[in-house]
Amino acid sequence: MTSTARGARAQILMRGRAVTRRLVGWREWVALPELGIDKLPAKVDTGARTSALHAVDIRPERRADGEWVRFVVPEEVSRTPVRQVHEARVCDVRDVKSSTGDTERRIVILTTVQVAERRFQVEVTLSDRSEMEFPMLIGRNALRAGRLLVHPSRSFLQGQPRA
Repeated sequence: MTSTARGARAQILMRGRAVTRRLVGWREWVALPELGIDKLPAKVDTGARTSALHAVDIRPERRADGEWVRFVVPEEVSRTPVRQVHEARVCDVRDVKSSTGDTERRIVILTTVQVAERRFQVEVTLSDRSEMEFPMLIGRNALRAGRLLVHPSRSFLQGQPRA
């Protein structure tokens, strides 16, 4: 593991050659720039396939150009002084098994996630995570998209997101 001004990195062997990957801890600061969220804590969970975002007042809408969803990320999560209603095109609706083992039908959106200065597109399910410690969960698909490697015993290796 090496640490630079641009965050921790690790070199691993993939298909017989050395590659460098950005190293993240089991929890990291992330930003969701398309939603106007500059910083929120996220749990990095290799057991989850899809990422999830805490949202309330989730309202699907049918429009002339397809399926959309309106939702609110609570102010205490988005760290904004006012309630903001977000809109996004629905990417999919799928059944997701929660950490309690229950299956829940969730709306999936495609949005940009930022870890440090690295940005990448990720499918994110919208769900009421008010009972969870972290308002966002980063799943395996996001780790793959961001080319991230997880250090399971470290936290916040990438620091806060930078514009």
